[in-house]
Parts: sequence; structure tokens; C-alpha cells
Amino acid sequence: MSTKDYNVVQPYLFYDGRCEEALEFYKSALDAEVLMVVRYKENPDPSRNPPGSDNKIMHARFQVGGSVVFVSDGHCAGKPSFEGFSLSLTVPKEADADRFFNALADGGQIRMPLEKTFFSPRFGMVTDRFGVLWMVLVTPNQP
Repeated sequence: MSTKDYNVVQPYLFYDGRCEEALEFYKSALDAEVLMVVRYKENPDPSRNPPGSDNKIMHARFQVGGSVVFVSDGHCAGKPSFEGFSLSLTVPKEADADRFFNALADGGQIRMPLEKTFFSPRFGMVTDRFGVLWMVLVTPNQP
């Protein structure tokens, strides 16, 4: 078997205690589907759990379109930090870009408004209410 048969790079985001809130937000904002949730109380070795984390999320997966993102509450300290990366959401229609961008901007901060660029009919950047930077763009026209 070749490594091309099974290697996948998967984003894994740690919400530091706000994971459940983030999952609900992405379900609403991005039509995300939550694929699975494992809580710390299900850990076979609870001695490794952060204090007071029983109902927090140890591991979860959600899907947006064809992409799957892994998420967790991590150390549950209440201070998520997302630096040095962004998630890129590519959609087929300008109306989709507007809807998702505006939903992600609710409680967040627009970094670059959605606008026409040389590489896409609509592109913009927004940091959501959890601090995750999203780049939203419409599928570029292919020559």
C-alpha cells in the first residue's frame, strides 16, 4: 500500500472549554454536521482529565461540505488561541459566500470585506467569535 492511499492532513482545533458552543455555532452558521462527540467523562483514564471537565468535549468531528474538522475543549482553561493559520471555505456561488461570511462575522471581526479580487469573484477574511480566522471565497473561474 502506498502512503498516498491513507495520508490525510486534518485540522484539529482546541476551543479551551468552548467547543460545544463552537459546534452549535458552526451548525447554524455553516450548515455543519456534527459527526461524533466524546466527552471527558467517557475517558477510560479520568485521572488525565482537566479538573471539572466531565461534560466538556474531549474529541469531536464536524463536517462542512466535503471537509472534516476535528475539535476539542483541550485543557478547558477558557482561553482559546488560534494563531498562524486560517480555514479556507470555498463555495460555488456568491450568495453562499455572503451567507457564510455574514454568519461567521456575527460576534466576530471582519478582517477583509467580501469583494471581487483578481483570483475570485468574491473573497473575504473574517475572524469568528472564537478567534478562528476564515477565508471565504467563491470558486474561481477556471480558464
